[in-house]
Amino acid sequence: MTNLNCLSHKKKIHFIGIGGISMSGLAEIVHSRGFTVTGSDLKSSQTTLHLEEIGIKVYYGHSASTITDDIDLVVYTAAINQDNPELLACKKTNKDCVTRSQFLGLIMKDYKFPICISGTHGKTTTTSMLSHGLLSADLDPTITVGGILKALNGNIRIGKSDFFVTEACEYCDSFLDFFPRIGIILNIEADHLDYFKDLSHIRESFQKFACSIPKDGFLAINGELGALDEFLAPLQCQTETFGLTADFNWYAKDITFDDKACASFDVYYNDLLQGHITLNAPGTHNILNCLSVCAVCHYLEIPLDKLNTGLNLFTGANQRFEIKGKIHDITLVDDYAHHPTEIDATLKVAKAYPHNALYIVFQPHTYTRTKAFLHEFAEVLSQADNVIITDIYAAREKDPGDISAQDIVKIIHSLGKQALYMSDFDEIANYLLEHAVPKDLIITMGAGNINQVADILLGR
Repeated sequence: MTNLNCLSHKKKIHFIGIGGISMSGLAEIVHSRGFTVTGSDLKSSQTTLHLEEIGIKVYYGHSASTITDDIDLVVYTAAINQDNPELLACKKTNKDCVTRSQFLGLIMKDYKFPICISGTHGKTTTTSMLSHGLLSADLDPTITVGGILKALNGNIRIGKSDFFVTEACEYCDSFLDFFPRIGIILNIEADHLDYFKDLSHIRESFQKFACSIPKDGFLAINGELGALDEFLAPLQCQTETFGLTADFNWYAKDITFDDKACASFDVYYNDLLQGHITLNAPGTHNILNCLSVCAVCHYLEIPLDKLNTGLNLFTGANQRFEIKGKIHDITLVDDYAHHPTEIDATLKVAKAYPHNALYIVFQPHTYTRTKAFLHEFAEVLSQADNVIITDIYAAREKDPGDISAQDIVKIIHSLGKQALYMSDFDEIANYLLEHAVPKDLIITMGAGNINQVADILLGR
């Protein structure tokens, strides 16, 4: 069990934005190790109430008065503005401050096997799959995941072994603050263009992440990335590829799908059959996610049957084609997809899922992403029978005034397809109740608060 020696001289740690899914997990880890932990957030939530229940003091609202003299270290998220009163108080009193990613990197250094799952898409699901494998093998890992995992009853598990599993987000080069021994790169696509200049810039960042894995470490990487030899050239660690054909170290054969679009397949490593896997999470993309996990488990000498046992218990991460329930025999699904590639993957799952008409209620996420992929969003969404677009979820951004949800609707119309713009969630729920019929499928889609529409419907 790690003692967090890297923080031994820090006795009291304060988290600005402690209610965030990653920050809350980090706060819980150091609290469990005997540190005094406090935090602040704008409002109360289930997460902050849980933190209070385990003995962490949470302040609501941000005030300079929360930065007391006895605080040794302050951790803050990228969402915290530099004019935040608590950050300003830290600067005034010369408090040690680190970002969330820097703090996560510090924690990671105290584990023998820090495992980082990266990629533009699929991090949460793959982290969850690997977590199930490690738990099935009784390796007692510490886990921090960017979603609610049923096996953990939350997003955090505090283990007593040398295994630490986390997602590694590329936004603002956060994952370059990490110290992975084992890494996964699922995919690399254009995204977060409010920070990255272009796809080349993103690839460069992922390559730096891969180069941070030491010589005695391991990387599982999607073999279909393109210019792979060039990408791998500067790496010193052991690498293995995964994909859907025999061109790669790890691949799947004899793939079949059940009536819920969940795959079964044979797993091959260097052309040798390793065993058979049946997933309870739908979609072809989850075959690739699973193959990356197979590679890591093989490196850790976890038998495939142990991984399979764990995967049998994994039915998907929260908000990843999550079936919320039924109303009037209409199935309600919520999905986190907020990039055209993710939407396409979700629609492929939906096509294989039993239903009549498909309704998509899409909430674009950030102005930058909406503007960068405006035509791609329109093209992929036009695959659905019925499309409703609601206002852009701003997240960390301010409205630039040159892009809106209606722009997606206009392009869908220009493609000869129908789409509606609605801003009010109650209005959307009423429309769906009036138009959807039994056996239809409704998917609320996006990384903001669009899941509230399903909650409204289920409450009626």
